[in-house]
Amino acid sequence: MSSKLFTTEEQEAVKLAIQAAEFHTSGEIRVFVEAKCKEKEVLDRAVQQFHHLKMQETDQRNGVLIYLAFEDKKFAIIGDKGINEKVPDDFWDSTKDIMLSYFKKNEMAEGLAQGIAKVGEQLKTYFPYDKNDKNELPDEIAFS
Repeated sequence: MSSKLFTTEEQEAVKLAIQAAEFHTSGEIRVFVEAKCKEKEVLDRAVQQFHHLKMQETDQRNGVLIYLAFEDKKFAIIGDKGINEKVPDDFWDSTKDIMLSYFKKNEMAEGLAQGIAKVGEQLKTYFPYDKNDKNELPDEIAFS
């Protein structure tokens, strides 16, 4: 499935964007991609995948999932409990706007990379990098 949407180079670029973003924060970022959203509401599906990927198991509960159903043209950004307790309700809106501008041009990998960079910038305010920080979750795109 990954070859339908992303080249090997694009997958690597997304992975490098995650690593660069996580360099400045103790937060953890993951990307999950599938063709079609298997729930009526995109946020419900994103929450399912958040738990399936065990993102709620980070030490500070500061994981962020970017979910993309590319054939349905749906995406969502969700943060774990630790993030949601600290940030305003519209925290992800500017990130979603940036990503959408690339998605509309069918630049999916670049949209993800730009969104990841913005997520990292926002996370470092609330969860700055700690010298004892460890990478708790894989950086590769997860595909269904």
